[in-house]
Amino acid sequence: MCVQQLLESGVQLSHSSALPLPHPSQPPLPPPPLQPTHAICLRRRKKKKKKSDEQEVVNYPSDFPQRASQPGSGAAARSPPGAQRSEAARRDPPGTHRGPWGLPGWRTVNASPQRDAKSLICLRLTCDAGSSLECKPLHRMKTGHSSRMPEESSPKRSPQNIPYKDLPHIINADGQHLFCRYWKPAATPRALVFIAHGAGEHCGRYDDLAQRLTGLNLFVFAHDHVGHGQSEGDRMVVSDFHVFIRDSLQHIDLMKKEHPGLPILILGHSMGGAISILTASERPSEFSGMLLISPLVVASPEVATPIKVFAAKVLNFVLPNLSLGSIDPNAISRNKKEMESYTSDPLVYHGGMKVSFVIQLMNAIARIERALPKLTLPILVLHGSSDKLCDIKGSYLLMDTVQSQDKTLKVYEEAYHALHKELPEVSTSVFTEILTWIAQKVSAAGENSHT
Repeated sequence: MCVQQLLESGVQLSHSSALPLPHPSQPPLPPPPLQPTHAICLRRRKKKKKKSDEQEVVNYPSDFPQRASQPGSGAAARSPPGAQRSEAARRDPPGTHRGPWGLPGWRTVNASPQRDAKSLICLRLTCDAGSSLECKPLHRMKTGHSSRMPEESSPKRSPQNIPYKDLPHIINADGQHLFCRYWKPAATPRALVFIAHGAGEHCGRYDDLAQRLTGLNLFVFAHDHVGHGQSEGDRMVVSDFHVFIRDSLQHIDLMKKEHPGLPILILGHSMGGAISILTASERPSEFSGMLLISPLVVASPEVATPIKVFAAKVLNFVLPNLSLGSIDPNAISRNKKEMESYTSDPLVYHGGMKVSFVIQLMNAIARIERALPKLTLPILVLHGSSDKLCDIKGSYLLMDTVQSQDKTLKVYEEAYHALHKELPEVSTSVFTEILTWIAQKVSAAGENSHT
């Protein structure tokens, strides 16, 4: 790429060791002192005919066109590559160019760091005594990334600084590592059950429920969503709520490939309920049943007033990382032991919920409203009448809207949000209800597969 093309594309060329222009009557200036350093930033472009994305870089000062246009400045000797080469330049070895002042041996450099084509790469070009150039990557000019390129040999680590090679995980479409859990039954599995956890928590909080499901010879699996638990990503930040659905379908497809022919059910709590609804609506005929515990279906009327919604949308443009307050542990459960366990769990996010995340939850609610009429699979919904985090009106709306012929809603009076972590009399009833319902659906799915 010549200088004119670089200038027309808006790329800024700069140099840190400017040399004075020679007078026309004076002989050419000697080569620059030992190892002056030049810096150049450019946007790499992929070549169509080659698999590599190498970009040819030539070091020219940013004020070269102005200097070249000055009278008596010897513009012909300083012409960029592609112009008529001088007799001395013709004797240069292939792959070299004359410098801006006719200096010999300024070589072109191929820069091909392993990055996407849209990244802005800053390179350090060093001219040694022999006028050769050395290309060194300085940093990646992209918001949210480290100022230094990561070492390829360094293993990826979880937010808890554990190498992912030592943890069960999958890698999503964005290259992020998601921590996974698997509960395998002692006998041959009869069905697969995917669990989607709620906002701010992690899949490990469903161990007691998963252990009971393995007693029915069910293979249970789950992962920490992006930005949660032991998975990568900024805490409770997601670019689009659909990322949660995309990752869930990826994990489900992997397990279906390992266990072909088995019926699959999906279970979600709170925000995980919203994920389950949207995941099932993507493939309406793929799941044998869906179980929802206090699902997020509608926004709380006390929280999502028109004024607050408008304010959140405005703030999302100017202060997307502004905290709107954390989840109140007292609203999780009436069981003091479970509330203390939630508060002391280091994998649970106890910080404030950001404006950008709240906007994504609102987007999810809007999508759920359009998705509910598509659902025809068997559904069981469990909700507490005193739930302050996910309004029970959403569960009533779900029952009125879905087209399923097999749908059940059970309300637990005075119970709070996490029914599976509630007082013993409530949680025991919830486990019994879940196990009985899933056993019936798995049996029905097995009979249908045989017929």
